[in-house]
Amino acid sequence: MADYENAIEIKELTKRFDGFTLDNISFNVPKGSIMGFIGQNGAGKSTTINSLLGIIKPDSGEMKMLGLDARKDETEIKRDIAAVFDELPFHEQLNAKMLDKMLRHIYPGWSSETFFGYLERFSLPVKKKFGKFSKGMKMKLQIAAALSHGAKLLIMDEATTGLDPVVRSEILDIFMEYLQDENNSILMSSHITSDLEKIADSVTFIDRGRILITGYKDDILASHCIMKCSKEDYAAIDRNNFISARVTDFGAELMFSDKKACEKKYSGAVIDSATLDDIMIYYVNREKKEWS
Repeated sequence: MADYENAIEIKELTKRFDGFTLDNISFNVPKGSIMGFIGQNGAGKSTTINSLLGIIKPDSGEMKMLGLDARKDETEIKRDIAAVFDELPFHEQLNAKMLDKMLRHIYPGWSSETFFGYLERFSLPVKKKFGKFSKGMKMKLQIAAALSHGAKLLIMDEATTGLDPVVRSEILDIFMEYLQDENNSILMSSHITSDLEKIADSVTFIDRGRILITGYKDDILASHCIMKCSKEDYAAIDRNNFISARVTDFGAELMFSDKKACEKKYSGAVIDSATLDDIMIYYVNREKKEWS
């Protein structure tokens, strides 16, 4: 395996569909970290991930995983990565014992001991057919399989959607354990930003096929803020200074991308920290500029 700084490198990736374009996107996932890939449904998260995994063919751009070319070295890369999707990719007539037998022949690094250890930890039955599993059980099964062949990169596409908070918390704990090995990395797409706020090192926001922001989560949260003011005060503020404003009968809430400058310029105003959810919502409305 090649030596590399970034577990994933995406450079100027473009894919055109009828009515949607993944538009020249670039971002990196540093090795040993977890990146939250954030955007509303239809923003381009799955198109990016499916391009990385070779499920769809992009029109242009470069992609590297684990230091290797995502297209040329696809076979080698796939031995060392794992993908977890919203839907179970295994046949519903299979059970865990059958799956273990199959995957043992597919992955050179497959460990039955690890796999059955995860099944026990997740309280998953080994003989029950997958068709009879609940959504939460199917997700745990995918994660158990993903983490049982020594994968260095885990790619999750909306994997925690529809799971109850207890199951989500359990899964996030397992990801944190997985990252104890500094050679392991995760790209996790989600629109549940509270999960990513807990565990992500860095975040990339995508909207309508374009990257809005990418960088370390703590830096992004520290630089953004929400200022609250009256409608009168809002009317006097230069529209170029803020990202967008939520205006109601009671006043206005404006998002700024430079908290220090905002505090200096509007020292008498109420200025609050922003969450990842706030950042996504205010940026999505940036073209409207004003919303309620």
